[in-house]
Amino acid sequence: MDSSHANALQSKHAGIEAKLRDEMLRPVPDAVAIQALKKRKLRIKEELSEI
Repeated sequence: MDSSHANALQSKHAGIEAKLRDEMLRPVPDAVAIQALKKRKLRIKEELSEI
């Protein structure tokens, strides 16, 4: 894969990490949203490891 694809995945990973951090800082975090974000983040991390 090319580096632009890897960069795009890294940007997505960072964006999800930011959303996850924001959600966890809320007074009443949404557990379902946190779980979904963690799953998306893991899928991207796995795809990055295959590059």
